[in-house]
Amino acid sequence: MINIVFLGPPGAGKGTQSAKLVEEYGIVQISTGDILRKAVKSGSELGKLAKKYMDEGKLVPDDVIIGIVKARLQQDDCKNGFILDGFPRTIPQAEALDNMLKNELNIELTHIISLNVPDELIMERLTGRRSCSKCGAAYHIKYNPPKKEGICDACGGELVQRDDDKEETINKRLKVYHEQTEQLQEYYKDSGKFFEIDGVGEQEIIFERIKEIVK
Repeated sequence: MINIVFLGPPGAGKGTQSAKLVEEYGIVQISTGDILRKAVKSGSELGKLAKKYMDEGKLVPDDVIIGIVKARLQQDDCKNGFILDGFPRTIPQAEALDNMLKNELNIELTHIISLNVPDELIMERLTGRRSCSKCGAAYHIKYNPPKKEGICDACGGELVQRDDDKEETINKRLKVYHEQTEQLQEYYKDSGKFFEIDGVGEQEIIFERIKEIVK
């Protein structure tokens, strides 16, 4: 049984590495953004409550998110193990998660993995991303450039930069990460399950580093 909390700044590669872990070990990736959207779409009581906050442009309170995570962890596909990606983000969320896992679900986290990447590399990775406005194909101006600048290879559509990949937005996201989420490293450090991984380099090499820990 592998139950992982994945920490790391936006653009560190958590999604990429989570997908590899899912394939390798047959566990499920749980993204709080995804399950929040599904809960809202399903019209469940918690989903309606979350929608109320989201419609007002407010952060969804911790107790609502914890309730939605709890419901997701009780589904059958989580029995082999799971990866929590993007949650917890704060110490109160981590404390609530620990309490819920221990006292309500009798589930234990096996690994807390922090993928560490310097801010300047995060900035390069994210500001360089482009997507096709027509077909959605993804590019990067440095790592995966189109044959013709600004034009999609597949359909000839215009390549655009998403608003959340602009420097000002990324600086804000990194600031929030350093203020809140980095404290989680301290919170988990004494658990005996906390591991830091260098997230710089080839995806396969980083995955090998993660597999060494998970084994």
